[in-house]
Amino acid sequence: MAVFNLADLFEIVVDTVPENDALVCGATRFTYVELEAVSNRLAHYLSAQGIRAGDHIGVQLYNGHEYFIAALAAYKLRAVPININYRYVAEELAYLYDNADLKGLFFEPELVDRVTEAVAKVDGLNVLVAAGDTDCDVGLQSALAFETALAQGHPKRDFEERSGKDLCIIYTGGTTGMPRGVMWEHDQLLFAGLQGGRPGDDPLECPEDLVEFIKDGMPYSMHTAAPLIHGSAQFACWIAIFTGGKNCLTPGARFVPEETCRLLGDEGVTVVNLVGDAMARPFAETYLDGDYEAPMLGVVTSAGAVLSQAVREQLEEAFPCAMIMNNFGSSESGHAGMAISASGGQAKFFMLHGRTKVLNPETFEECAVGETGMLATGGHLPRGYYKDPEKTARTFIETPAGRYVIPGDFAILEEDGTITLLGRGSVCINTGGEKVFPEEVEEGIKAHPSVSDAIVVGVADEQWGQRVTSLVTVRSGHEFDEDALVAHTRTKVAGYKTPKQFFKIDEMPRHPTGKPDYTTAQKLAAQLAGQ
Repeated sequence: MAVFNLADLFEIVVDTVPENDALVCGATRFTYVELEAVSNRLAHYLSAQGIRAGDHIGVQLYNGHEYFIAALAAYKLRAVPININYRYVAEELAYLYDNADLKGLFFEPELVDRVTEAVAKVDGLNVLVAAGDTDCDVGLQSALAFETALAQGHPKRDFEERSGKDLCIIYTGGTTGMPRGVMWEHDQLLFAGLQGGRPGDDPLECPEDLVEFIKDGMPYSMHTAAPLIHGSAQFACWIAIFTGGKNCLTPGARFVPEETCRLLGDEGVTVVNLVGDAMARPFAETYLDGDYEAPMLGVVTSAGAVLSQAVREQLEEAFPCAMIMNNFGSSESGHAGMAISASGGQAKFFMLHGRTKVLNPETFEECAVGETGMLATGGHLPRGYYKDPEKTARTFIETPAGRYVIPGDFAILEEDGTITLLGRGSVCINTGGEKVFPEEVEEGIKAHPSVSDAIVVGVADEQWGQRVTSLVTVRSGHEFDEDALVAHTRTKVAGYKTPKQFFKIDEMPRHPTGKPDYTTAQKLAAQLAGQ
């Protein structure tokens, strides 16, 4: 039986096209053989520090070569890299470090204060590496500089045999707002989220088939503008690797549309990966307003947030020869479908394939055409959520037709076999591709002494898709101070979760049961926001 492991497949690519460009990030450039050597060095350093197969290593890094190398080094050791949102505050970090059982951590030096506070609250996190070339104090511990760690390891490929059941864990927001780790086995993720190892072709039948696919194909030049802390961005990078292609990154924590446009010409980018309108609109406008070229661009994709029709049209105007694609999926499902917008057309439907169905939420039988149900994905799926069997049982459902993941999206099956996606049934807010769960933010707001009650909702926003907004009632004897509430909430949750607007109301909309009435609250917030 064929064994598919991401580190094994990467090494096949290295041996097939060692001198191909593998990674470009600012002034840093690696061929495949060079990327292999530095990844081996870091893996051997981690091994010398006691990191073993199955251990979890946090990656709290901006986009850059360090992220790439750290993840590859972990996979080579059969360890598990854990994506950590660099926007999280200390309280959130402490939860995630503990929940993920981290043994090691890579982090950005400028985040050291919050890292120090979080590390002090957990046990067992002893291997610390700071990006760059300068050591860093983390409380009573010392974090070795990334470049020093590389120098202490050797470049040989001499690792133990790997398994297709080795884990890749992707942390994503949960219904309570606290992130949960989705546990993917390598061989399941390859076919669910990484196009079967042969992008644009039939899935691999054995790892060795990758050699001929690379030799016969055209390498991608992939620009992933989205942060690598998100699963969809990591998936895009692996897809480029499987073509023997080049990943082009803009270093740092910010999306810089001018740099994305520059890379189109300078690096011959063939595929651009974005997150919704928040990235796509400034990208298209910058290209149209500037003096840029895109001689090789064939595909612009969005994952994590759906492109609006207006922004799709802007992209089509800027790149008339490129295919504009909305990819749909989740950390729990991998790639579940897509919508392709032809020039001047309107992409309404996600394409249905064998893994994706619409199921009755009560019987879990397939819905008839025109019937509203829950979007469900079967086939290759994760094991479930790390250390959360109850949530796993609620989300990964055993049905008469097999096991499906049902994340909570309502949908309708159309006569032509496509699916109309109606949206998430929960109250999750999608702001620029980031998930924000109201309960977590509300808890932070209510900790302010002036607040008696709070509800958080999303209102429409041209740039971000949805804007986080809060309704509050104020305690007797206190004044409503929006600036103070913003500053307070930022100490409880990450900046992107903090409401951009607070509105004072007299009575909070709630159901008779006492649960928040989010439907009424959202309408009220939109009205107060002038919509």
